[in-house]
Amino acid sequence: MAASWTLCFDAADPHRLAAFWAAALGYLPEPGYDDPDGASIMDPDDHGPAISFLRVPEGKTAKNRLHIDIRPTGSTKDEPAIRRRAAELIALGATHAGDESYGGIFSHVVLRDPEGNEFCVA
Repeated sequence: MAASWTLCFDAADPHRLAAFWAAALGYLPEPGYDDPDGASIMDPDDHGPAISFLRVPEGKTAKNRLHIDIRPTGSTKDEPAIRRRAAELIALGATHAGDESYGGIFSHVVLRDPEGNEFCVA
């Protein structure tokens, strides 16, 4: 049986970051988690991991070694769907960091969340 696990983010403003990721992923605040220095969101269908956000004093200083890929469809080759979803996430507070291609073929859009953590729409 697989272990239950949580993905954890350091954050300057954990509640703001949790609200962004909840909207981006269709997650909800974790019931009963009430902490001014932390926030936690969970998959309402209980398929994906919980994601927690903990206030830390230091800011982000380097590229992520781990990141989330958001797939708007089952295929990684649906460029119009990827670009639409990237635009929706930018409207929620993400910033565009670049587009990636391999062998001249579009692959994914790189974005940053409101605190600068990189993630991809692929």
